[in-house]
Amino acid sequence: MNFLRGVIAGQAAGPQPTGADTIQKLCDRVASSTLLEDRRDAVRALKSLSKKYRLEVGTQAMDHLINILQTDRSDSEILGYALDTLYNIICNDEEEEQDENAQKQADDLGVQFTDTFIQDPEHVTLILSLLEEFDFHVRWPGVKLLTALLKNQCTQVQGVILVSPMGVSRLMDLLADSREVIRNDGLLLLQQLTKSNAAIQKIVAFESAFERLLDIITEEGSSDGGIVVEDCLLLLLNLLRNNSSNQNFFKEGPYIQKMKPWFEVGDDNSGWSAQKVTNLHLMLQLVRVMVSPVNSPGATASCQKSMYQCGLLQQLCTILMATGVPADILTETINTVSEVIRGSQVNQDYFASVNAPSNPPRPAIVVLLMSMVNERQPFVLRCAVLYCFQCFLYKNQKGQGEIVATLLPSTIDANSISAGQLLCGGLFSADSLSNWCAAVALAHALQDNLTQKEQLLRVQLATSLGKPPVSLLQQCTNILSQGSKVQTRVGLLMLLCTWISNCPIAVTHFLHNQENVPFLTAQISENLGEDERLVQGLCALLLGICIYYNDNSLENYTKDKLKQLIEKRIGKENFVEKLCFITKHELYSRAAQKPQPVFPSPEQMLFDHEFTKLVKELEGVITKAVHKSSEDEKKEEEVKKTIEQHDNIVTQYKELIREQDAQIKELKEQLGSMSSQNEQTQATLMQQLSQIQQHKDQYNILKLKLGKENQSPSNGQGDGSQVNGLQTEELTQLREEVEELLKQQTLLQTQLSDKDALINSLKSEAAQTAEGSAGGSENTELLTELEALRSQVQSQASEINQLKTERQELVRRAEAASSDTVPSSDSSVDTDKVAELESRLAALTTETERLKGENKGLLESRADLEQQLASATSTVAILQTEKEKLQTDVQESKKEQDDLLMLLADQDQKIHSLKQRLKGLGETVEDEDDLDARDEDEEEEDDEEED
Repeated sequence: MNFLRGVIAGQAAGPQPTGADTIQKLCDRVASSTLLEDRRDAVRALKSLSKKYRLEVGTQAMDHLINILQTDRSDSEILGYALDTLYNIICNDEEEEQDENAQKQADDLGVQFTDTFIQDPEHVTLILSLLEEFDFHVRWPGVKLLTALLKNQCTQVQGVILVSPMGVSRLMDLLADSREVIRNDGLLLLQQLTKSNAAIQKIVAFESAFERLLDIITEEGSSDGGIVVEDCLLLLLNLLRNNSSNQNFFKEGPYIQKMKPWFEVGDDNSGWSAQKVTNLHLMLQLVRVMVSPVNSPGATASCQKSMYQCGLLQQLCTILMATGVPADILTETINTVSEVIRGSQVNQDYFASVNAPSNPPRPAIVVLLMSMVNERQPFVLRCAVLYCFQCFLYKNQKGQGEIVATLLPSTIDANSISAGQLLCGGLFSADSLSNWCAAVALAHALQDNLTQKEQLLRVQLATSLGKPPVSLLQQCTNILSQGSKVQTRVGLLMLLCTWISNCPIAVTHFLHNQENVPFLTAQISENLGEDERLVQGLCALLLGICIYYNDNSLENYTKDKLKQLIEKRIGKENFVEKLCFITKHELYSRAAQKPQPVFPSPEQMLFDHEFTKLVKELEGVITKAVHKSSEDEKKEEEVKKTIEQHDNIVTQYKELIREQDAQIKELKEQLGSMSSQNEQTQATLMQQLSQIQQHKDQYNILKLKLGKENQSPSNGQGDGSQVNGLQTEELTQLREEVEELLKQQTLLQTQLSDKDALINSLKSEAAQTAEGSAGGSENTELLTELEALRSQVQSQASEINQLKTERQELVRRAEAASSDTVPSSDSSVDTDKVAELESRLAALTTETERLKGENKGLLESRADLEQQLASATSTVAILQTEKEKLQTDVQESKKEQDDLLMLLADQDQKIHSLKQRLKGLGETVEDEDDLDARDEDEEEEDDEEED
């Protein structure tokens, strides 16, 4: 510790060490210290220096820090310091006081350190494993470090995490952490992880990400929530945008329904915080992702249906018509509603029925069109309204007819403002943007709808008082010839091209005005500036449509004459060049990318998406039509006529086949109904047959009964035989029951003999065993029960013998009855005897069952006795073994005692002989009696001294 204080604080005397020297000493300390406390203090010091000396710490300490993460896993504190230090040297924190160059250098340094760290993929796997630690000081720095790595080198780190076992699952567990700071940083980590990686997006989605994120949004307050809601929405957008698999998964679950409460903003819309605006904007983007026109049509239609059924579209329309909604939220809501109704007939019909809360109520479409043609409204809002109107009319012929109908003389209401009036007003206003928007909106009302193109020719406009009305088509050409702004002329030319394409009647109306063709040829042939070249190209397209869809009804403007006019006034090559300029324009390519009109500024608002499709379709055919000669056209007309004839023949055959299919279908239905009727008839017939059979059986029984009741002496012999026949069946049944009783008697006698043998064996064993006194008393009881059972069986046997005798008597009498006629009185006596025998048999059967039960109880008692006998026998055997063992021990002890006695006798003999020898040698030898007397004297002396 003193060393570290000296390193950090510096010495009082001598030169102060530089930052690089200090970091080098700290790194040596980390690498060489054996004590965990010293290493922890050194890593803490490196963390404090890592921001100021980022380059030095990153270059010198990174390997040591990684080694700490690998070796000191047991200490959470040093792990936290190491992770924080790595985060400081890798993260690129943007500081306000730094200029752009310094910030760029810092970013480059972070990328370099990230490259160094991820050179070994195991380092990223190490960080993933550390995230499993629940300790806050380890998990939180680990989350921040991994987020910084993803920001600097997203693709490489994503690849490592993707191949790591359970890598994504570990990161998903962060959303379930109870500590909000870790959960919130986990959201930021998952945002970086899911960027532009469809595989990881799918894994995250199938790890219940949608459910968890929607729950967090609800818990945080939905649109009124804070930055956490914004992070959740950004993550959802990452998972769903351009990922059809996740979109299908989101659509099939209950998640679209859970989005509806987000848009319940309430009536009081006065308080809109910046965070609420951001959250609601992201929520609207999430809805648009699910119904984007770039998605597959089937998936988009399914999502649109779900949004209508759950009430989400209705909620969006409520926001659309609400007051006090911020402009950017209103704009995004309009765009969202546009894509929810685009191409969906049910949703479009609902949108047409929505009314604004005004007095009197006005349709939402009218209110939106009023905003579109109002030049004081924001540009993005006007673009959104135009997109909404286009989506409302997309593949909606019903809606197209309703819009065009508001322009027709018979449906105009002078007391109310209609969509047609607003479109005409915008078409001829002084604002060029209103002209363009109105022209494009009206063109969408005619898109792929020949009927409405012809209906629009009926529209008449009153230009001024005292002058006759002019057609809408003529008024458009008049404005073109007046030389208005480029944006206005482009919009009108797109409207005219859409209007007369694939409509020969409209082409005839256009050519009927003698000024139109000269104006177009003059516009195309002039050499004008860059801005006018687009107008020239559109004029060439309009003139080419007049050639291609010309039905030659006007003698002055047939196809040949128009082509000759082009060749003389313009030149075919020049005409084609001007025509091809349209597709080469930069704004044309931008508009062709997606349906939504998105433009940086109003001046660049020139092309419509659907019009680009029309140009692509007509450019080639118009070029061919201009270059073709009259002979080629005649040949083509002949070929067309032949094809039409062939098509007519094919159509006739198709109609014939349809009729035959209808007849076959009808015959099949008739056959099916007749088959079902046949089955019902068969079932009824079978039922009736069964009923007839039952009636026959009942008739036979009644006939038999009547025959018995009405028997007479004349047919007594036949009746007697019938009665005897019935008696014979009863005797047969009685004979079988007696045989069954005999079998049961034999079985019981066999069991009794076995038990007698067993009891005799038990008696002999009980007599031999002394410990079997208790078992003997039980055996005596068992013998008593068996004797009673034997007496019962003997009485039963006697009864059975008596039954045998009676049976033989009955058999003999039955045989006699079969040969001779038996009087009715004998028959009745036999019947009574049979009844008596049956009752006795039933009593015997009951007695037999009782005996079987007692036999079963005796068997169980015998089993218990056998078990007790076996236990007693084993006890006797054990005691006998112990007795023999004890006897053996006693014999061995006696033998050892005899040996000891023999040894003691020998020793006494030796001692006595030695004493005799000592006495013979003149030594004094005390005997045992003298020693005992001496010991007694000494004891007496000791007692006296104590007294």
